[in-house]
Amino acid sequence: MASEMTMAGPRLGGESFWRGDVVKAIAATLVVAAVAAVGGFKDLAGNADNDSLLRLVEVRDLIAGQGWFDLHQYRMGAGGGGLLMHWSRLVDAPIAAIVLVVTSVTGSQAVGETVALIAWPFALYALSVYLLLRIGRLVGGEETMFPLLVIGATTLYYTGIFAPGALDHHNVQLVLMLAMVLFLLRAGLHSRSAWLAGVSAVLMLAVGMETVPYVAAGGIFVAGWFLVGGGEAAKAAAGFGAAFAATSAAVFVATVPSSEWAAAHCDAYSVAQFAIGALAGAGLAIVASTPALGATPARRAASLAVLGGAVAGLVLVYFPQCLGDPYAGLDPMLQSYWLDAVSEAQSLWRVLAAEPDAAVGQYATVLVALGLLARRMLVRGLRREEVLIAMVLVVALLVSVWQVRGSRFSLPLACVPLAVWVAGFRRHAESAPGTASSLKLVGAWLVSFHITWTLAASGILYLVSPSEAGKQSPEESCYERSDYAELAAMPAGNVLVISNLGAPMLRYTPHHVLAGPYHRNMAGNLAALEAFIGTPEKAREVAQANGIGLVAFCRGNTETDFLARRAPDGLLANLLAGRAPDWLEIVPESSGKPIELYRVLPPW
Repeated sequence: MASEMTMAGPRLGGESFWRGDVVKAIAATLVVAAVAAVGGFKDLAGNADNDSLLRLVEVRDLIAGQGWFDLHQYRMGAGGGGLLMHWSRLVDAPIAAIVLVVTSVTGSQAVGETVALIAWPFALYALSVYLLLRIGRLVGGEETMFPLLVIGATTLYYTGIFAPGALDHHNVQLVLMLAMVLFLLRAGLHSRSAWLAGVSAVLMLAVGMETVPYVAAGGIFVAGWFLVGGGEAAKAAAGFGAAFAATSAAVFVATVPSSEWAAAHCDAYSVAQFAIGALAGAGLAIVASTPALGATPARRAASLAVLGGAVAGLVLVYFPQCLGDPYAGLDPMLQSYWLDAVSEAQSLWRVLAAEPDAAVGQYATVLVALGLLARRMLVRGLRREEVLIAMVLVVALLVSVWQVRGSRFSLPLACVPLAVWVAGFRRHAESAPGTASSLKLVGAWLVSFHITWTLAASGILYLVSPSEAGKQSPEESCYERSDYAELAAMPAGNVLVISNLGAPMLRYTPHHVLAGPYHRNMAGNLAALEAFIGTPEKAREVAQANGIGLVAFCRGNTETDFLARRAPDGLLANLLAGRAPDWLEIVPESSGKPIELYRVLPPW
């Protein structure tokens, strides 16, 4: 096995290649856009992604004049002060820019929003395909391009995070993760790439704290490369570290109000992330650019150990709260009635128990890709591009074992080693044609698509347990704009509604809601939960305390059914059974509609 990480694999072979990769990415995007267009962009009409719905509300508020540093969602939460969100304006800004530009041309903000809902996710999709192709070209050369285009474009599409209407930040994070990987691979070829890798890593972190593991993997890789590589790696490590520190400072000043500079938050970019990033980045830059500290492997190891100890000490002394479970402070009732039911927050074991066929599709290709990388490294030695991809894949896999959302990062990156593998079988089939070669090639193609594993697992599940295999995930109800027509026509007021419908209600109506599926909205979510699963008398107390004028519920929503089953004597179960308490009266216009409304009667 090689004793150090080397830059193997084909180089770019000329910068003109990027133009061809751009064309391929655009072509893939046009295919996906055509499929969505043929379907009438149905995702826009009934988008059940609460984060995307609330992101549009946040963008509207920004356009309407809400301050750049003011991240409150004033129409959600208890107590009248609104909910302070933890999202980043760095995602709001480009979406708002699209809306404003199209609005200035058409004179209609509604048209501007529609264009943004389509253009933004497709632009990110095209960029993701392009970045995957560039990574694949560095790892496997030109012969990898066709397999990677097919496998990568298909996998990105099936992640669902690039569908029309997807304004959530997960697609942005994936783009930045791929950019970080690409620039780290190019860091040995172009010095500016190391800087761009540092910038991408910090921006990924600024967009959402769930990317901490991937940022850490990038930083550890750079430090490890410098440790074993010395000379060439020193310039890359210095550039990455300097850019990381500088961007950490720039993001802090650009997104955190001066009144909050001393406040540490673990779920949003704050002084904690800035301080850690500045120390780690600047320290790495100093160590890598000081000849006396990097002259020998022993000195590099000692210098990096001191730096690591300093960063660890900073965290332990000033920000120890950020080392624990991010949901440790969540109320036990919300943990039981809300978080445990959030699909993207489920562990591997829960997914296996609930949807084993889907679980196989989420994890199988990643494990195959890691196996292929391990075999290549055993045969060829530790080559830098394969070590980096393996590191990020392992981290993403571990995250997805804890919470399935990690598969959004693991599945696309797994396409690179899978495409290299398929390319090898294609090359063999061309040089030694025959039935065996063709069958091996077909098998490699099939194994590389995660949908193949899902279908195979579904078939096995059907043979073992036909009743379980026949079950389908219920479609969420009450996400169409038309569902909110009656509510939208009413004067703005406070509405008691389940958390699943908080975001669409804000998007389609002028009302204020207590609940929404966000961990910072603990008071509002608890109040709504106590009202719906408590007795009608308890619900009346909650309504009175929060100035509720309307109670809304949707019969076809999974959360409605879940809460009614868990609390058969609660308010929600009574409303579903047609037993409204005497302090509520039905709004006649809503009778028989997807969302049924009850007016709270005075006096108390």
